[in-house]
Amino acid sequence: MKDDVMKLGARMLKTGLAVAIALYAATFIGFPSPVFAGIAAVFAIQPSIYRSFQTILEQLQANIIGVSIATIIVFTLGNDPFVIGFTTILVIGICMYIKLSEGTISLAIVAVIAVMESTDMEVIQFALMRFSSLTLGIFSAFLVNLLFLPPKYETKLFHKIDRTTSDVLQWLRITTRHLSDDPALKGEITRIQNEISYIDQTYLLFTEERTYLKKNRLSKARKLIVFRQMIATTKKSFDVLKAFHQLDERIESIPTMFQTALIQELDKVIHSHERLLLSSMGRIRKHHKETLQDITEPDIPHLVETLIQVYQEGEKDRLIFLPLASRLMEYQHHLDHLQTLLKSYQQYHQDEQLSFSQKD
Repeated sequence: MKDDVMKLGARMLKTGLAVAIALYAATFIGFPSPVFAGIAAVFAIQPSIYRSFQTILEQLQANIIGVSIATIIVFTLGNDPFVIGFTTILVIGICMYIKLSEGTISLAIVAVIAVMESTDMEVIQFALMRFSSLTLGIFSAFLVNLLFLPPKYETKLFHKIDRTTSDVLQWLRITTRHLSDDPALKGEITRIQNEISYIDQTYLLFTEERTYLKKNRLSKARKLIVFRQMIATTKKSFDVLKAFHQLDERIESIPTMFQTALIQELDKVIHSHERLLLSSMGRIRKHHKETLQDITEPDIPHLVETLIQVYQEGEKDRLIFLPLASRLMEYQHHLDHLQTLLKSYQQYHQDEQLSFSQKD
């Protein structure tokens, strides 16, 4: 919740600043309707400098398309409300055909409405003023994106992974011991799914951050690989949690022998995952013999053998537990790969741990 507030706060501050700059500049230049510069600034705000560079040409393109088509339509068909609606549909179709983004299409629509507004001014002159006003708004937003300190996506990403993974592992411990409340767990599964989607978005923004110093590029590339595997491993742990949730009532009815083996093996996996996260944050001594080595691995074959014994004893409908064992094996495989990547990262970047302050 705090992350969302911080994210919204930074975005709102950037948007407000861009709108203010656009309005002041439009008023100073003497545009008749400065409000259009402010509207353009709203659509042009981007979450990162890279995306700002990436979209500015697209936004100018949308502005040109909207203004040009609107000017032609005004000359030929006038500016009746029905004609404005037809022109809007036409511009949307053209923008979609050339695959402009949704926000950029909205800017093109604003350009259409701005130009086709009733006026006593000569059409070409009016269209140029509207085009200039919208372009001013775009460049105001670009300036804010360029100068405003971007959020530290690396820090946000790491702590989001850490907290989301901790939530998943906590619920796994509770669920495997049949202590979870079903409605509460359903709500948590939905929330965690949304958190994972946010993590994916933050990871994408982190990949887009430019690294200007050559000596930092290799470190950044290795971090991206480590973060990607951290996310993949968290997703696998979440898959295991969902599998347990789906089979919770059935697990209670199976023999205690299998329940015990299942809990023991899962606890080993959870312990491994927690230790890897702690090590990545530098919270385990570097020279501790178990920092990233000798992590107790779950005995998945033993788990499957136990399950087979349950079949041999005549239990019914036990095949439904095989997918759970499969997901557990996939989870362990991703943990092994994460361990390898972290060992490599710590070997080549001993002075740089993935550790950050607790506040974003």
